[in-house]
Amino acid sequence: MNSIIVVPGPTMSPAAQIRLAPGQTLRFGRGPLRRSGIGTGGGGGPDTLHVPHAGVSRSAGEITATATYWSLSNYSRSATYVVENPEGAGEHIKIAPGRLDAPVPFEFARLVLPAGSELLTLDVWAPRHDYADRDDPGEPDGEPTALPFPLDRSSRYFLVLTALCEPRLRGAPHAPLPTVEQVVERLKPSWPAANRAAVQWNIDYLAVKLRLKPGPDTVDPGPRLVGKKETLVSLALRFDLVRETDLAALPAAPTGTAR
Repeated sequence: MNSIIVVPGPTMSPAAQIRLAPGQTLRFGRGPLRRSGIGTGGGGGPDTLHVPHAGVSRSAGEITATATYWSLSNYSRSATYVVENPEGAGEHIKIAPGRLDAPVPFEFARLVLPAGSELLTLDVWAPRHDYADRDDPGEPDGEPTALPFPLDRSSRYFLVLTALCEPRLRGAPHAPLPTVEQVVERLKPSWPAANRAAVQWNIDYLAVKLRLKPGPDTVDPGPRLVGKKETLVSLALRFDLVRETDLAALPAAPTGTAR
């Protein structure tokens, strides 16, 4: 899974996710859509994302996939682009006009393009972000061991996964999993902006991150995953990706809630 997923905004073409392998690029702008050998499906996918807005340059910029991260080139003569970390407290980087190949460190990011009086956005995922095992420093002159399922325990997707696993981690191994709505309510105290769409987005991202669906470097996105939550929880508990100690990161359970 050595690649990048670009999730276009609502008015952009194509609307489907665009998958880039290392070294592949995606140009975006107001210009016409061209085709080459990359993208979402067989027979040649898009190498240009059409952004139909008069306030966007014909050739506005370029995204380049580079193994575990991506870089952004800003071809605009006057507009600064902003790349936000949706999980951060305002964390962002600015890409000045003419800046080439600026590395983006966020595992998932939101690219904000100024377009006249509007701000257009598209999301970029880098699910291959790896994390070394903190308990294994490696040999003195070697590298630490990379985890088979790299997870950022400070991320919201891990918080969502923990909330899904909570009933079974609290001693009810066959308990029904919480619904998306229940996860929203469970996380609201520490994540006030949580809503159904945001939680479902994180569940969908986890399915890619934990390789339950084909990685973004594959041409075929695979069939629809049935029982996604059950499969995620089963995998997480089987391999101790979420442990009882991780429950401490959840908000205090409401009064009367079974622990």
